Amino acid sequence: MNLYVGVIILTELMMLALTLHVVNYPGFTRIQKAWFLMTFLTIMFCAGVECIAIEFDARGPAWVMPLTILTEMQFVLTPMLPVFFAGALGVRRLAKWAGALLSLNVLAEVIAAPFGWIFYFDPIGTYIRGPYYIVYQSFYILSVVIMVACMVVVARRFRNRDLWTITMAFVVMAAGLLPLILFDIYTDYPCIAMSAVLCYIYYNDLIQQDIKMELATEQEKVTTIQTRIITGLSSLIESRDVETGEHVTRTSAFVRLLADAARLDGVYEDQIDEHFIYRLETLAPMHDIGKIVVPDQILHKPGKLTPEEFEQMKEHASAGGRMIREVLSGVTDEYGLSFAEDLATYHHERWDGTGYPTGLAREDIPLCARIMAIADVFDALISERCYKSAIPIPEAIEVIREESGTHFDPNLAEVFLNHRKEFEKAATE
Repeated sequence: MNLYVGVIILTELMMLALTLHVVNYPGFTRIQKAWFLMTFLTIMFCAGVECIAIEFDARGPAWVMPLTILTEMQFVLTPMLPVFFAGALGVRRLAKWAGALLSLNVLAEVIAAPFGWIFYFDPIGTYIRGPYYIVYQSFYILSVVIMVACMVVVARRFRNRDLWTITMAFVVMAAGLLPLILFDIYTDYPCIAMSAVLCYIYYNDLIQQDIKMELATEQEKVTTIQTRIITGLSSLIESRDVETGEHVTRTSAFVRLLADAARLDGVYEDQIDEHFIYRLETLAPMHDIGKIVVPDQILHKPGKLTPEEFEQMKEHASAGGRMIREVLSGVTDEYGLSFAEDLATYHHERWDGTGYPTGLAREDIPLCARIMAIADVFDALISERCYKSAIPIPEAIEVIREESGTHFDPNLAEVFLNHRKEFEKAATE
C-alpha cells in the first residue's frame, strides 16, 4: 500500500467519524444534519473514486464503463461541496447562488463526457486527463473560494469570530490545490477533508460560544429581577419604619466588610468565597422582613417592650423565614432561597444557645446568620431608635468584645475587632 492510498483511507475514516458525530449530535436540526451528511458522504465518495481511478488500474474493458460513470459522478459532485456546506451552515442565499453557478459545471460535464474532453479511460482502464481538464479545475477552485466565503459569512453572524481558523482553512485548501495543479500530486481530497473538519469544529465552537453568552445574558437578567424583588421586599420594611429601612442598607455594607475581613484573615475560608459574599450582601436587606407582621404599636413603641410585646417582636424571625420561602420560591435557586431564609430566621440566635427562635448554638447557627448577628447588633447600637439613643462607636465595639463567645461567634468577633478601624470608617460614612 503506497502513501497516497494510506492517506485516502485516513480521509475516509475522518469523514466517517464526522458522519457518526452528526447523526448522534442533538444540537442540529434534521435539515442541518442532512446538509452536513451530504457534505461528508460526498467527500468520502469522491476521495474513494479518485483513489480507485488513479491507483487501481482496471486492466480490462469490463472496468471502463463503471469507472467512467463513477468518475463522472465525482467530477459533478466535488464542485457542489460548498453548496452542501453552505446549506449546513445556514447560508441559504450563498448556497442558492453557488448552486446556480456550479450547475454550469454539471452542464459542462454532461456535454464533455462522450468526447473525453475533461477525462477518459483508455480501453484497458487507465485514467487520462482530457484536453479541457482545466474546466473542472476552474470550477473546483471556484468551489473552494465559495467554501471559504461560507465561513466568512457565518463568522459575521456570530459575536465570537476567529479569523485565524478561517485563514488556516483556506491555507489547508490551498495546500491541497497547488500540488494538484502544479505537479499532479493528488492531495486535494485529504485537504478538503481537513478543511471540512476545521469548518465543522469552527461552526460548532461559534454556536457554543454564542449559547454561553446568551445564557450569561439571561442569567444576568434573572439576577437583576431577583435583586429588584429583594429590593422591593426590603422597601416594604422601610415603608413601615424609616429607621429599619436605613438599618437594612447599613447592615448590607457591614456584612460585606466582615465577610471580606474574615476571608482575608483565613477565618472560615472553606465556606467564605466570593459567591458566598455576594449572596450575603445581596440578601442581607431581607433579614428583618418578618417585621412586617409586627404591629405598629410595638414596632414604634418609644419605651421598653413588655414581656408579652417582646414575644410578639420575636416572632418576626420565624415569620421572615416563612415569608422568604413563600415569596422567593421559584424566583431564585435553592441555595439562594435557603441562604435568605437562614438570614431572616436565625440572625437573633446566640453563640451560647440562648437566642431565638430555636435556641441554636455555636456552629449549628448558619454562618451567614452569625455574620448578620454582629452587623445587626453593631448597627443597632450606634443608631438612634424610637426607644433609645445611639451610643458612641468605640462603646459599641466594646460591646462586641464583651459578648464574644456568648452572643457572638468568637472567631468572627475577633475578625471584627482586628478590623475595627474599617468598621469605624464605614459607620461614619
